[in-house]
Amino acid sequence: MIPYGRQDIAVEDITAVVEVMGSDWLTQGPMVPEFEKSLARHCGARYAVAVHSATSALHLACLALDVGPGDVVWTTPITFVASANCALYCGAGIDFVDIDLQTGNLCPDAFAAKLAHAEKAGALPKVVIPVHLCGQSCEMKVIHELSRRYGFHLIEDASHAIGGRYRHMPIGCCRYSDITVFSFHPVKIITTGEGGMALTNDAELAARMTRLRSHGIIRDPAEMEKEPDGPWYYEQVELGYNYRMSDLQAALGISQMDRLCQFVERRQTLARRYDRLLAGLPVQPLWQHPDCQSSRHLYVIRLRLDDMEVTHREVFTALREHGIGVQLHYIPLYRQPYFQRMGFAREQYPQAEQYYAEAISLPLFPALTEDEQDKVVDTLHRVVS
Repeated sequence: MIPYGRQDIAVEDITAVVEVMGSDWLTQGPMVPEFEKSLARHCGARYAVAVHSATSALHLACLALDVGPGDVVWTTPITFVASANCALYCGAGIDFVDIDLQTGNLCPDAFAAKLAHAEKAGALPKVVIPVHLCGQSCEMKVIHELSRRYGFHLIEDASHAIGGRYRHMPIGCCRYSDITVFSFHPVKIITTGEGGMALTNDAELAARMTRLRSHGIIRDPAEMEKEPDGPWYYEQVELGYNYRMSDLQAALGISQMDRLCQFVERRQTLARRYDRLLAGLPVQPLWQHPDCQSSRHLYVIRLRLDDMEVTHREVFTALREHGIGVQLHYIPLYRQPYFQRMGFAREQYPQAEQYYAEAISLPLFPALTEDEQDKVVDTLHRVVS
């Protein structure tokens, strides 16, 4: 089976992890801040906070922006559940903005219209979480301008997008957002096994996320409410979590960062080759916005079902049966039973509905060979024909 994604682990990665295993630090040691500095430097952000998953990074980002009961957070329905759950963890409400069918990302026009209506109803969001689907940035300049006009915060869910660029700047620089979140799950661009990172240019947000990832504990005497009882003393100043990244994970991340540009370049090469090979088939790859340079975490096609005699499900199943490990990213969140009980209806999101009816993710990862890619395309050709 050719999987839709796969980690790329080299001898150097294994050596880096083994070296940490022989050191005095396995959990929060010197590798974690080194990894944070490496990623902040790559992205051009001032601060980076490493945690054990992108889900925990999203949660901390919401907490740092004081999301809580009575607030509402907006995101896209075409994403993994964590993009919405992070708001619910804080006791806030959630709502969705329909997508641009061409890119799969949050639609700026639908977003602007929803904001205008929400302003009249007195129901503007506290935070909006645009999701950079497949590694392509949302139109953050437009979204940022709307945030200035309507007064909400922005968290970029860039779980797919490390190594990508927007308007000639690295995704993660936080030029158009308060916080950007990356994922290091094994199928992402680089991996730490499990892990995530929150980047920001705001010192207070960085300090609060750092505190919250470790039980809300501080150790700096200058920040304490009481005079320390001794050098062992620490204080818990708020309710935090055990969201820390280990030195083992960070060592793998540091090693993987050395090949980040290589990984992205290979993904882009394979994506361009898919574009050429699929040109004659009744399928439509997601459109690439000229302001964006995608990291190409995923390669999603939309089936032109009117031009074929098989259904979406039949194509998906046939590809799986022929050893092509396709996937569907994603089931719209409002279709999930948990969110349906909140009252969301499919009719509210016509573009997301059409996307879900047509989308399939083809295999894409750095070690994918041209022969394997040819097999994917040849099999797809036979199935849709």
